[in-house]
Order: sequence, then structure tokens, then C-alpha cells
Amino acid sequence: MRTVTPAADQFALTVEQISNVVVRPDLTLTQVPAPSRLAPFALALTAAPTDVDSDEFSGRFVLLHDPDGVEEWGGTFRAVIFARAKLEADLLNDDLVREVAWSWISESTSLLEISEIGGTVTSNFGQSFGTLADRPADGFVEVRSSWTPTEDESGAPRDNLGSHLTAWINVLVCAGGLVPLPEGVAHVAHARRRG
Repeated sequence: MRTVTPAADQFALTVEQISNVVVRPDLTLTQVPAPSRLAPFALALTAAPTDVDSDEFSGRFVLLHDPDGVEEWGGTFRAVIFARAKLEADLLNDDLVREVAWSWISESTSLLEISEIGGTVTSNFGQSFGTLADRPADGFVEVRSSWTPTEDESGAPRDNLGSHLTAWINVLVCAGGLVPLPEGVAHVAHARRRG
């Protein structure tokens, strides 16, 4: 008979909270293998446009849990996000594109109870020359960030951790230039696991 530890119970509750998040119908989330060396408990999801022919944006959400806590995290949970999106031609040389991209993180996490937030924004663009000069300039912006959910006296996160997934989805909405929509009907619980 398998013994369920309090830490396993806590992480199971967290996964349930994340599974109950309502996801936009134009966004597909897929559960993927989580990194196993970073924490005893982990969950990983990827995101892409529901339109399989679109490669305008993509992303990854990882939730880590170490019941012993990690000094660098300042807690027992850590949310790690990644978002990548193609840049429109008129933004490729804009010096403010990185600041704007970081504002997606700031605004999306503004209502969360978090600490130890950090991240990077990378923008890259290419322009073709010579026989390839007819190709349009193209580029992308990547946003990476992580933060620690604030915990109460019992060590449980103060927020429903589904709200941290929602924050990442909001970053993807901004990065992908998606039109704000009312909540969709597909649930994360229906995400496909790649085998």
C-alpha cells in the first residue's frame, strides 16, 4: 500500500487547482514530462495556438515543489514560465520591445501574492541580403520568468495556484497578439500528454 505524504497531498491539490483553470479556445495546452532534477514534485505544460498551422507563439509553464524549501526560491513552490512570439515587422527595431515584453509579466502577475520574481527578455531579428533580399525581415521575442508563490503559516500557497497558470496564459495572450476574449470552454484537465 502506497503512503501519501502531506507534500504529495499538497502537490495533488495544486495540480487540481491548475486543472480547473478555464483556457481560451484558441489556445491548446499539453502536459509534457516535467524536469525531474529540479524538485521532488513538478508539473509542466506547453502552449501553442489551437490552429496547428500557426507558429506565431508558443510557451511553457513549469510548477516546481520541494517540501523542504529551496533557499534561492524563498519558499517551497516555484513557477517558471517561458513565452516566445514572432515580432511584427514594425517592432523589429523598436528599442522598447523588451520593456514592453517585461510589462506583460508585471501586469499578469500584479494580483498574485509572490516574491523573488526575476526574468529575462530576448529579442532577435534577421534581415536578408543579396539574393535573399526579397525575404521580409523576421524576428521574435522571448520572455522567461520565475517567481515564488507566497505561503501562509502552514506552508500552503496563499493563492490558488491556478491563478499562476492564468498569469502565464495572459503573458501568452499579450505575446501572441491575441484579442482578449471571454473565458473559453476547454479545461486544462483535457490537455493531451505526449507519450
